[in-house]
Amino acid sequence: MKAVIVNCFDTYEDRVDLVHECFLRKGYEVTVIQSDFMHIKKTSRQQLKNDYIFVKSKPYFKNLSLTRLYSHYKYGKDSFKVIEKIQPDLLYTFVPPNSLALFASKYKKRNRKMKLILDIIDLWPETLPIEKFKTLPPFTFWGKMRDNCFKYADHVITECELYQTVLSDALKNTKTQTIYLAKKEIKLVRKAQLSEKKINLAYLGSINNLIDITKIKEIIEAIKNVKPVTLHIIGDGESKQELIKEAKLSGANVIYYGKIYDPQLKQDIFDKCHFGLNIMKSSVCVGLTMKSIDYFQHGLPILNNIPSDTSKIVENYDVGLNVMDLNLKEFEKKIIFNKDNLVKRRNALNLYEELFSSKAFFKKLDKII
Repeated sequence: MKAVIVNCFDTYEDRVDLVHECFLRKGYEVTVIQSDFMHIKKTSRQQLKNDYIFVKSKPYFKNLSLTRLYSHYKYGKDSFKVIEKIQPDLLYTFVPPNSLALFASKYKKRNRKMKLILDIIDLWPETLPIEKFKTLPPFTFWGKMRDNCFKYADHVITECELYQTVLSDALKNTKTQTIYLAKKEIKLVRKAQLSEKKINLAYLGSINNLIDITKIKEIIEAIKNVKPVTLHIIGDGESKQELIKEAKLSGANVIYYGKIYDPQLKQDIFDKCHFGLNIMKSSVCVGLTMKSIDYFQHGLPILNNIPSDTSKIVENYDVGLNVMDLNLKEFEKKIIFNKDNLVKRRNALNLYEELFSSKAFFKKLDKII
């Protein structure tokens, strides 16, 4: 039995690797087809991987551009030329780009016996920072390109429950399942060293136009009423200088580390921190972030304003504080006690094991394939 996984972005590669491993365990002969263009670095890939075919793709340098859309379309077309030769029994397609769903549905129509699984890991145009234009052509057509393909899929997976809610009309009469983002287990030495005199916050990941810097300022200013604040920033992006500047203006001491890939080095920083910031603009349609899973894996509670999945998780598992509507007095009371924080740290680790570990991922995917 042959399985093909087709994916456009290296940013989803952790999830791709988990799907790949799950298929191997089931005895499939697995091929992963992926673009050779690396979205974050904006360079062509040089490193090869077992079972991966990297398809030559047109570079793009702006995330919102016609060049990028054309690059995705051309990649999809070229990928399915490879898939035609392999003739898989199972095709697992990561979406977006929405054009991949289009090519996958066309291939399914010609190969009815093949099993097609669509994995919706983002919503375009719903999650893009183009609020004024989402309801106008060509963006409405862009979303329908994806939605019209669901009826050809044997199963549609979403990375969070929010996506199923947003797509509920399009997903009628379709088998669906939420399988959360997951990270492979890593060996870490964790030793919390929490200051009683100040509050240390962490920000991890891309520093882009999706994060709500105004909200981060509010949080810092609220904590400053009780204790001094230090913000530890791990990551990079076009909004880096703005975040650093606004955090300082809000009264925080800022320590910027740049990108850190070593998990233990990240752990050593998180061991000093009381909370990780999981803060995005309210206009962004997202229910779960990879950074929140990173925090949980390291045993770090979060300050969160992501609705739906994450806000429910924070409440139900006691792994942080939801800060959508800041009640300053309540917030100040809740944030200052290290004893409560240590409980939340243990809860975060347990949560990771239960929902976001590779074991949890395999258990859910096994039932579908």
